[in-house]
Amino acid sequence: MKTGKLPESVLIRSVLKQVKHRREEVLAGPGVGQDCAALAVGEDEAFVLSSDPITGTVQDVGSHGIYVTANDLAASGAEPVGVLLTILLPPKTEEAELRVMMQDAERVCKELNMEILGGHTEVTPVVCQPLLSVTGVGRVKKSALLRTSQMKPEQDLVVTKWIGLEATAILAKEREEELRKRFPAALVDTAKEFSGNLSVLSEAGIACSHGVSAMHDITEGGIFGALWEMASGAGVGLEVDLKKIPIRQETVEICEYFGVNPYQIMSSGSMLIAADDGYELVRKLEQAGIHSAVVGRTVRGNDRILRNGEDVRYLDKPQQDELYKIKG
Repeated sequence: MKTGKLPESVLIRSVLKQVKHRREEVLAGPGVGQDCAALAVGEDEAFVLSSDPITGTVQDVGSHGIYVTANDLAASGAEPVGVLLTILLPPKTEEAELRVMMQDAERVCKELNMEILGGHTEVTPVVCQPLLSVTGVGRVKKSALLRTSQMKPEQDLVVTKWIGLEATAILAKEREEELRKRFPAALVDTAKEFSGNLSVLSEAGIACSHGVSAMHDITEGGIFGALWEMASGAGVGLEVDLKKIPIRQETVEICEYFGVNPYQIMSSGSMLIAADDGYELVRKLEQAGIHSAVVGRTVRGNDRILRNGEDVRYLDKPQQDELYKIKG
């Protein structure tokens, strides 16, 4: 199998169909496009759980892991509370590397008002680079819990900030010397700073207050993967205008240099939202200083259509994230 997320057919056939629902406390379980589980813990409250291994980068692993997991929780409408960290280190790892990883994780937890609740650390020859797996815990009112399946036809699709921020920052840091030979220093420096824009908690809070049917943080597979997963999870179609999808010029330039598709590349920091009145949501987000745009609408049926001027084509099933083509 290829590096990255499992193909949807394999996920359904060999993972999801093997898992059975048997506990009434489980409000949301595994599914296509569903990044969190939810457990009822009282009359009107639920714990929300999410798990993420961080494999796409070797730099900023600690901070990256907290952002990605907190984003998953926020996309379900939950307030992130804390994380459990499992850290596997190859024998060649220096203690200083571990300390930096933990300091970075703690810094982001402080920023997001979360706590590191515990976990496990181990040195093992099974891994060839530090591997961090993060389990996040959040809380939400049952009535406010968001699921991908709640998205309905005839709703606006909103994308926040800009796609590709995550991958652009990773490449700018890991391939900095190479990129500085091709681009102005200011472009590379700006791209590196995108790593400070990976949290979606602010826009998630505004969206929940506004009233939305579903949210999905755009991670592995990029905006194309997120669109497919949301549509598949809700059983709806969609029509999207590629020219309306927000993207930074730095991302365009760096993806073009490496010959990869920016619409299929890791995009933490950007969120895909389904809402009845997307334009009003965009107005509220812009008032809060968060760039966003309505990029299309959901439709009845299963057609998933991408428009680019006069060109019209169907959205393909999620492909391997383009970042892996560069990293090997």
